[in-house]
Amino acid sequence: MSLPKTKISLLIATKNRREDLFLTLQKIMPLVEKNDIACVVFDDGSTDGTSQMLQNYYPSILLLRNEMSKGYIFCRNKMLNETTADYAISLDDDAHFLTENPIEIIENYFSENLKCGLLALRIYWNKNKLENEATKETSQIVKSFVGCGHVWRMNAWNEIANYPEWFEFYGEENFAALQLFINKWEIHYLPNILVQHRVDLKTRTIANKDFGFRYRRALRADWYNFFMFYPKLEIVKKMSYSIAMQFKNKIFKGDFKVIKPVFLALMDVIINFPKIVKNKKRFTSEEYQNYMKLNDAKIYWNPEK
Repeated sequence: MSLPKTKISLLIATKNRREDLFLTLQKIMPLVEKNDIACVVFDDGSTDGTSQMLQNYYPSILLLRNEMSKGYIFCRNKMLNETTADYAISLDDDAHFLTENPIEIIENYFSENLKCGLLALRIYWNKNKLENEATKETSQIVKSFVGCGHVWRMNAWNEIANYPEWFEFYGEENFAALQLFINKWEIHYLPNILVQHRVDLKTRTIANKDFGFRYRRALRADWYNFFMFYPKLEIVKKMSYSIAMQFKNKIFKGDFKVIKPVFLALMDVIINFPKIVKNKKRFTSEEYQNYMKLNDAKIYWNPEK
Protein backbone atom coordinates (compact mmCIF):
# COMPACT_ATOMS: atom_id res chain seq x y z
CA MET A 1 0.00 0.00 0.00
CA SER A 2 1.28 3.45 -0.95
CA LEU A 3 0.45 6.52 1.06
CA PRO A 4 -1.21 9.53 -0.62
CA LYS A 5 1.08 11.55 -2.92
CA THR A 6 1.93 14.86 -1.29
CA LYS A 7 5.11 16.86 -1.00
CA ILE A 8 5.24 16.30 2.76
CA SER A 9 3.96 13.51 5.00
CA LEU A 10 3.68 13.74 8.77
CA LEU A 11 4.25 10.37 10.44
CA ILE A 12 3.36 9.42 14.03
CA ALA A 13 3.69 6.02 15.71
CA THR A 14 1.73 5.42 18.90
CA LYS A 15 0.72 2.77 21.41
CA ASN A 16 -1.67 3.17 24.34
CA ARG A 17 -1.16 6.92 24.67
CA ARG A 18 -4.52 8.12 23.44
CA GLU A 19 -4.63 11.31 25.51
CA ASP A 20 -1.12 12.38 24.48
CA LEU A 21 -1.91 11.65 20.85
CA PHE A 22 -5.23 13.50 21.00
CA LEU A 23 -3.50 16.63 22.31
CA THR A 24 -0.81 16.37 19.63
CA LEU A 25 -3.41 16.11 16.88
CA GLN A 26 -5.33 19.10 18.26
CA LYS A 27 -2.10 21.10 17.99
CA ILE A 28 -0.97 19.98 14.54
CA MET A 29 -4.13 19.38 12.51
CA PRO A 30 -4.66 23.06 11.55
CA LEU A 31 -1.12 23.01 10.16
CA VAL A 32 -1.74 19.72 8.32
CA GLU A 33 -4.99 20.92 6.75
CA LYS A 34 -3.60 24.32 5.78
CA ASN A 35 -0.59 22.84 3.97
CA ASP A 36 -2.30 19.79 2.43
CA ILE A 37 -0.03 17.38 4.28
CA ALA A 38 -0.68 13.64 4.40
CA CYS A 39 -0.91 12.75 8.09
CA VAL A 40 -0.36 9.11 9.01
CA VAL A 41 -0.80 7.58 12.47
CA PHE A 42 0.37 4.02 13.07
CA ASP A 43 -1.40 2.42 16.03
CA ASP A 44 0.86 -0.36 17.24
CA GLY A 45 -1.69 -2.63 18.90
CA SER A 46 -3.20 -0.11 21.32
CA THR A 47 -5.87 -1.39 23.72
CA ASP A 48 -6.99 2.03 25.00
CA GLY A 49 -9.30 2.97 22.12
CA THR A 50 -6.73 4.93 20.12
CA SER A 51 -7.93 3.68 16.73
CA GLN A 52 -11.58 4.32 17.58
CA MET A 53 -10.73 7.86 18.66
CA LEU A 54 -8.95 8.52 15.37
CA GLN A 55 -11.81 7.14 13.29
CA ASN A 56 -14.38 9.19 15.21
CA TYR A 57 -12.60 12.53 15.44
CA TYR A 58 -9.96 12.52 12.67
CA PRO A 59 -11.32 10.63 9.65
CA SER A 60 -8.94 12.51 7.32
CA ILE A 61 -5.91 10.89 8.97
CA LEU A 62 -4.64 7.72 7.36
CA LEU A 63 -4.74 5.11 10.13
CA LEU A 64 -2.45 2.10 10.06
CA ARG A 65 -2.76 -0.52 12.77
CA ASN A 66 -1.09 -3.64 14.08
CA GLU A 67 -3.58 -5.81 15.92
CA MET A 68 -0.61 -7.21 17.86
CA SER A 69 2.26 -4.89 18.67
CA LYS A 70 5.28 -5.22 16.38
CA GLY A 71 7.33 -2.42 17.90
CA TYR A 72 8.03 1.26 17.36
CA ILE A 73 10.83 0.69 14.86
CA PHE A 74 8.67 -1.60 12.71
CA CYS A 75 6.07 1.16 12.50
CA ARG A 76 8.58 3.84 11.58
CA ASN A 77 10.13 1.68 8.86
CA LYS A 78 6.75 0.84 7.34
CA MET A 79 5.58 4.45 7.22
CA LEU A 80 8.83 5.69 5.73
CA ASN A 81 9.00 2.91 3.16
CA GLU A 82 5.43 3.46 2.00
CA THR A 83 5.27 7.24 1.80
CA THR A 84 5.48 8.80 -1.65
CA ALA A 85 6.21 12.27 -0.29
CA ASP A 86 9.42 14.18 -0.97
CA TYR A 87 9.89 14.90 2.74
CA ALA A 88 8.64 13.05 5.82
CA ILE A 89 8.22 14.69 9.22
CA SER A 90 8.56 12.28 12.13
CA LEU A 91 6.92 13.36 15.39
CA ASP A 92 6.39 11.50 18.64
CA ASP A 93 2.81 11.18 19.82
CA ASP A 94 3.60 13.56 22.69
CA ALA A 95 5.24 16.30 20.63
CA HIS A 96 4.00 19.28 18.62
CA PHE A 97 5.33 22.30 16.75
CA LEU A 98 5.68 25.64 18.51
CA THR A 99 6.93 27.37 15.37
CA GLU A 100 4.06 28.83 13.37
CA ASN A 101 5.24 28.21 9.80
CA PRO A 102 7.49 25.10 9.91
CA ILE A 103 6.42 23.71 6.51
CA GLU A 104 7.66 26.67 4.51
CA ILE A 105 10.92 26.68 6.46
CA ILE A 106 11.43 22.95 5.83
CA GLU A 107 10.82 23.18 2.09
CA ASN A 108 13.04 26.23 1.67
CA TYR A 109 15.87 24.75 3.70
CA PHE A 110 15.95 21.49 1.76
CA SER A 111 15.83 23.41 -1.54
CA GLU A 112 18.82 25.52 -0.51
CA ASN A 113 20.87 22.67 1.02
CA LEU A 114 20.96 19.82 -1.46
CA LYS A 115 23.38 17.67 0.56
CA CYS A 116 21.10 17.76 3.59
CA GLY A 117 19.44 14.36 3.99
CA LEU A 118 17.79 15.02 7.33
CA LEU A 119 16.76 17.99 9.45
CA ALA A 120 17.14 17.70 13.21
CA LEU A 121 14.75 20.17 14.82
CA ARG A 122 15.17 22.18 18.04
CA ILE A 123 13.49 20.22 20.83
CA TYR A 124 12.15 21.63 24.11
CA TRP A 125 11.64 18.76 26.58
CA ASN A 126 9.06 19.93 29.09
CA LYS A 127 5.38 19.64 29.88
CA ASN A 128 5.14 23.28 30.89
CA LYS A 129 4.33 26.18 28.61
CA LEU A 130 7.35 27.91 27.10
CA GLU A 131 7.52 31.66 27.68
CA ASN A 132 10.54 32.52 25.53
CA GLU A 133 10.98 30.68 22.24
CA ALA A 134 13.86 32.80 20.93
CA THR A 135 17.31 31.35 20.35
CA LYS A 136 20.68 32.59 19.15
CA GLU A 137 21.60 29.19 17.75
CA THR A 138 22.31 28.81 14.06
CA SER A 139 21.99 25.85 11.71
CA GLN A 140 24.95 23.46 11.64
CA ILE A 141 25.98 20.00 10.49
CA VAL A 142 25.76 17.44 13.30
CA LYS A 143 26.53 13.77 13.87
CA SER A 144 23.04 12.55 14.65
CA PHE A 145 19.48 13.44 15.59
CA VAL A 146 16.70 12.71 18.06
CA GLY A 147 13.65 10.66 17.15
CA CYS A 148 10.91 12.86 18.58
CA GLY A 149 11.17 15.60 15.94
CA HIS A 150 13.03 15.42 12.63
CA VAL A 151 12.44 15.55 8.87
CA TRP A 152 13.70 13.12 6.23
CA ARG A 153 14.58 13.94 2.66
CA MET A 154 13.15 10.73 1.26
CA ASN A 155 15.86 10.39 -1.38
CA ALA A 156 18.33 10.03 1.48
CA TRP A 157 16.18 7.52 3.40
CA ASN A 158 15.82 5.38 0.28
CA GLU A 159 19.61 5.04 0.00
CA ILE A 160 20.18 3.50 3.42
CA ALA A 161 19.09 0.38 5.29
CA ASN A 162 15.96 0.43 7.44
CA TYR A 163 16.13 1.18 11.13
CA PRO A 164 17.27 -2.12 12.74
CA GLU A 165 14.28 -3.68 14.52
CA TRP A 166 16.61 -5.79 16.68
CA PHE A 167 17.71 -2.59 18.43
CA GLU A 168 14.11 -2.58 19.77
CA PHE A 169 14.38 0.99 21.04
CA TYR A 170 17.27 3.48 21.41
CA GLY A 171 20.16 3.92 19.01
CA GLU A 172 18.31 3.44 15.74
CA GLU A 173 18.71 7.14 14.92
CA ASN A 174 22.49 6.90 15.37
CA PHE A 175 22.49 3.80 13.14
CA ALA A 176 20.72 5.81 10.43
CA ALA A 177 22.97 8.82 10.96
CA LEU A 178 26.13 6.77 10.51
CA GLN A 179 24.76 5.33 7.29
CA LEU A 180 23.85 8.78 6.02
CA PHE A 181 27.42 9.92 6.61
CA ILE A 182 28.84 6.94 4.70
CA ASN A 183 26.46 7.72 1.83
CA LYS A 184 27.64 11.38 1.71
CA TRP A 185 24.45 12.88 3.16
CA GLU A 186 24.50 15.55 5.86
CA ILE A 187 22.35 15.98 8.97
CA HIS A 188 21.57 19.61 9.71
CA TYR A 189 20.40 20.96 13.04
CA LEU A 190 17.74 23.56 12.28
CA PRO A 191 16.93 25.69 15.35
CA ASN A 192 14.49 27.83 13.34
CA ILE A 193 11.87 25.14 13.95
CA LEU A 194 10.97 24.48 17.58
CA VAL A 195 9.16 21.35 18.77
CA GLN A 196 7.86 20.81 22.29
CA HIS A 197 8.32 17.25 23.52
CA ARG A 198 5.89 16.97 26.41
CA VAL A 199 8.10 14.89 28.70
CA ASP A 200 9.14 15.49 32.31
CA LEU A 201 12.84 14.70 32.28
CA LYS A 202 12.96 14.68 36.09
CA THR A 203 11.09 11.38 36.04
CA ARG A 204 13.88 9.81 34.02
CA THR A 205 16.22 9.43 36.99
CA ILE A 206 17.95 6.49 38.57
CA ALA A 207 14.98 6.15 40.94
CA ASN A 208 12.53 5.72 38.08
CA LYS A 209 11.18 2.22 37.70
CA ASP A 210 12.26 1.88 34.06
CA PHE A 211 15.78 3.28 34.61
CA GLY A 212 17.45 -0.11 34.15
CA PHE A 213 15.50 -0.81 30.96
CA ARG A 214 16.40 2.55 29.41
CA TYR A 215 20.03 2.43 30.56
CA ARG A 216 20.57 -1.04 29.13
CA ARG A 217 19.00 -0.15 25.78
CA ALA A 218 20.96 3.10 25.41
CA LEU A 219 24.28 1.53 26.34
CA ARG A 220 24.00 -1.52 24.13
CA ALA A 221 22.86 0.59 21.15
CA ASP A 222 26.08 2.61 21.35
CA TRP A 223 28.07 -0.60 21.52
CA TYR A 224 26.21 -2.11 18.57
CA ASN A 225 27.08 0.95 16.48
CA PHE A 226 30.72 0.91 17.58
CA PHE A 227 31.12 -2.63 16.26
CA MET A 228 29.24 -2.02 13.01
CA PHE A 229 30.71 1.30 11.91
CA TYR A 230 33.96 2.20 13.68
CA PRO A 231 37.43 1.06 12.52
CA LYS A 232 38.65 -1.95 14.50
CA LEU A 233 41.25 -0.07 16.55
CA GLU A 234 38.68 2.55 17.51
CA ILE A 235 36.26 -0.18 18.64
CA VAL A 236 38.80 -1.36 21.22
CA LYS A 237 39.36 2.20 22.45
CA LYS A 238 35.66 3.09 22.58
CA MET A 239 34.55 -0.10 24.31
CA SER A 240 37.35 0.06 26.87
CA TYR A 241 36.60 3.69 27.64
CA SER A 242 32.84 3.16 27.81
CA ILE A 243 33.08 0.24 30.25
CA ALA A 244 35.71 2.01 32.36
CA MET A 245 33.44 5.06 32.68
CA GLN A 246 30.60 2.87 33.97
CA PHE A 247 32.81 1.88 36.86
CA LYS A 248 34.48 5.25 37.45
CA ASN A 249 31.42 7.50 37.19
CA LYS A 250 28.69 5.14 38.38
CA ILE A 251 29.59 1.94 40.23
CA PHE A 252 32.58 3.27 42.21
CA LYS A 253 30.41 6.22 43.28
CA GLY A 254 27.71 4.01 44.67
CA ASP A 255 25.30 3.85 41.73
CA PHE A 256 24.97 0.09 42.02
CA LYS A 257 21.70 0.03 40.03
CA VAL A 258 23.76 0.30 36.83
CA ILE A 259 25.54 -3.03 37.41
CA LYS A 260 22.69 -5.17 36.11
CA PRO A 261 21.92 -3.11 32.96
CA VAL A 262 25.64 -2.89 32.10
CA PHE A 263 26.02 -6.66 32.41
CA LEU A 264 22.85 -7.30 30.39
CA ALA A 265 23.98 -4.84 27.70
CA LEU A 266 27.23 -6.80 27.32
CA MET A 267 25.22 -10.02 27.01
CA ASP A 268 23.04 -8.37 24.33
CA VAL A 269 26.14 -7.54 22.30
CA ILE A 270 27.31 -11.17 22.48
CA ILE A 271 23.87 -12.55 21.60
CA ASN A 272 23.39 -10.17 18.67
CA PHE A 273 26.95 -10.37 17.37
CA PRO A 274 25.93 -12.33 14.24
CA LYS A 275 23.55 -9.47 13.36
CA ILE A 276 26.30 -6.94 14.04
CA VAL A 277 28.63 -8.76 11.65
CA LYS A 278 25.90 -9.02 9.00
CA ASN A 279 25.18 -5.30 9.13
CA LYS A 280 28.71 -3.95 9.55
CA LYS A 281 29.70 -1.09 7.27
CA ARG A 282 32.85 0.32 8.76
CA PHE A 283 34.31 3.77 8.24
CA THR A 284 37.71 4.14 6.68
CA SER A 285 40.20 5.91 8.94
CA GLU A 286 39.68 9.12 6.96
CA GLU A 287 35.88 8.86 7.18
CA TYR A 288 36.09 8.27 10.91
CA GLN A 289 38.30 11.30 11.45
CA ASN A 290 35.96 13.50 9.41
CA TYR A 291 32.92 12.15 11.25
CA MET A 292 34.47 12.86 14.65
CA LYS A 293 35.01 16.51 13.66
CA LEU A 294 31.26 17.07 13.38
CA ASN A 295 29.28 18.65 16.19
CA ASP A 296 27.39 16.30 18.49
CA ALA A 297 23.64 15.90 18.07
CA LYS A 298 21.56 18.71 19.57
CA ILE A 299 19.09 16.77 21.67
CA TYR A 300 17.97 19.04 24.49
CA TRP A 301 17.30 22.75 24.13
CA ASN A 302 16.84 25.05 27.10
CA PRO A 303 15.42 28.61 26.92
CA GLU A 304 18.03 31.30 27.14
CA LYS A 305 17.84 33.50 30.20
